[in-house]
Amino acid sequence: MAGKTKKSEASSSSSRNSSRSSNHRGESVVVDYGKNKSSCGYCKSSARSSISHGLGTQSITINDYQDLLDRGWRRSGCFLYKPEMEKTCCPAYTIRLKAGDFVPSKEQLRVSRRMQRFLEGTLDCKRPVETVEDPNASRDTCSRTHLGVSSLAVKESSSNNNEEKDGEENIVRFLSDQVGSVVHACSESGEFPDIQFPKASVKKVSQAKRKILVEGSEDLLYSTNIAFQIAATIKRSLPDQKDGNQGRFSRNITDENGPSPKLIAEKLESFLNQLAKTSGLSVRACNGHLNFYSAAKHASAYESSQTVSVSKGSAASSVSKGCSLKNSSENTQVKRRRLEIHLKRSSFDSEEYALYRRYQMMVHNDTPDHVTESSYRRFLVDTPLIFVPPTGDGTVPPCGFGSFHQQYVIDGKLVAVGVIDILPRCLSSKYLFWDPDFAFLSPGKYSALQEINWVKENQAHCSTLQYYYLGYYIHSCSKMRYKAAYSPSELLCPLRYQWVPFAIAKPLLDRKPYVVLSDFSTLQDRESLPPHVSEDVMEMQHDDIGKEDTNDFLMYDDEGMMEPEYGSSDNEQHLASVDVEDGDVGNILIGLKGSRVKFKFAFRPSERSYLEFQLRRYMRVVGEALAERMVYSLE
Repeated sequence: MAGKTKKSEASSSSSRNSSRSSNHRGESVVVDYGKNKSSCGYCKSSARSSISHGLGTQSITINDYQDLLDRGWRRSGCFLYKPEMEKTCCPAYTIRLKAGDFVPSKEQLRVSRRMQRFLEGTLDCKRPVETVEDPNASRDTCSRTHLGVSSLAVKESSSNNNEEKDGEENIVRFLSDQVGSVVHACSESGEFPDIQFPKASVKKVSQAKRKILVEGSEDLLYSTNIAFQIAATIKRSLPDQKDGNQGRFSRNITDENGPSPKLIAEKLESFLNQLAKTSGLSVRACNGHLNFYSAAKHASAYESSQTVSVSKGSAASSVSKGCSLKNSSENTQVKRRRLEIHLKRSSFDSEEYALYRRYQMMVHNDTPDHVTESSYRRFLVDTPLIFVPPTGDGTVPPCGFGSFHQQYVIDGKLVAVGVIDILPRCLSSKYLFWDPDFAFLSPGKYSALQEINWVKENQAHCSTLQYYYLGYYIHSCSKMRYKAAYSPSELLCPLRYQWVPFAIAKPLLDRKPYVVLSDFSTLQDRESLPPHVSEDVMEMQHDDIGKEDTNDFLMYDDEGMMEPEYGSSDNEQHLASVDVEDGDVGNILIGLKGSRVKFKFAFRPSERSYLEFQLRRYMRVVGEALAERMVYSLE
């Protein structure tokens, strides 16, 4: 079967392998799974409309994987996949950001400040106070839960009306922030679409208004109509979607007339129920309004020295059991929290796995039998990347190159884990899972900011390390829009593999899902843009897109591509030569029976036909340089 190998070729191959071993970079060994058609995890199409090419990997060097990323590949464990961009239903463009050019948006700055306040102890721990369920509440129209505001009822201060007013404003402001955090949590969990929602505004209910309301309203203190605003925003942002195809969020917050304020308010209340275990002030969803009630009969006045305690998200249940907003005039000691970020090489950790299970079941509603240790290992622990240790010569960062888990630990408690690959030119963010109790801190956004900062800091140790890769960007998938908020980002052209500014790509993708972006890569300013593109690009530059996280980082990259069954079910013998990248497949290195030999020396001409077709298809998807550098295993 195998033909003779020239001595010079064999020597060259041996020399190459020796060189790989000497620099500890090893060799890349892949198995070609070919093209696959499957149902789509993004548009939820029932047809087999998602088309991709798959590779199994025995090992892969960091340089080869970097080059594969720059040709549109991604990995899930030891499995590599690349969408067939022109044919698949939801084209997925690789998106990246040059860390040194990053300009944080107002929302991203708010996320950093919120975390800083949390760590500094601005949200202080308070003991929960019991509250009494309102027996008059009608469960048909109004459901009720406890928000976790301890002792909002405080004594009247007749000596200083200004102080009373200031205390009232502080409470209203804090309750507004609390509702805003819940809206964030709903976006992060995918209950709401990934769009910019109006800021929540809680208003005090006047005494006169309480008298004309239903029985039991005498204890009503505050109210917000944010649910109506959210419903209107969704309707405006999704005008083309039909009632039966409005995404996952629509099943919970829409009725036959579209987004329902009543259902949205109840959804917000349910999140408040999950976020707060303490009591004192209760919240009730009533016909689209969120109303806040006092558990005490005399809760209308305030004194300046009073601490107003409000649970800041579900973290209260496991971290603080209720957090408080301190009056600026107080001189009370506050408890500071300690955040530690640990970078460790990818390996199984039982504490991480327990957090992953909790995250998947609570945030993504996975059943326990779908969150097994073996699936977790395959997805987030196993890696084909060959670790490269630090060299101290300015070419490798102190941690080395390879696959890592970045742990976020607050006061000794593991609250989030980022799964990342550190490569010669980038940090590639693969997945993040986090403690649902800490959703109010927007862990996805915060971890992204930390990873961007990590790249900037480590450029001093490795000058080639300049980029932050955010995975895939699917323009038609609202849950991915937040990625473009890390600006100025670039998308990879699916044909020529050139990087194109997102500002140029966005208006093109608004019109059709598949675009050869490099055709427009020179359109860098208004004068050079065609009229129909110019206005959209300039408008996008003033648009603070992606302000609301849907699911934190890169969750949906691999959710829609979890190692499908690849094989030769599709007969591709009709593949035209125009579809195949030019190159000599004879130079592809074949792994066969423990040896490495170029294809042109491995088989007799009569035996090459079908394998040659497979190799041409393989060269088309990985490129000539990688095809000749990696080992194509037949074992």
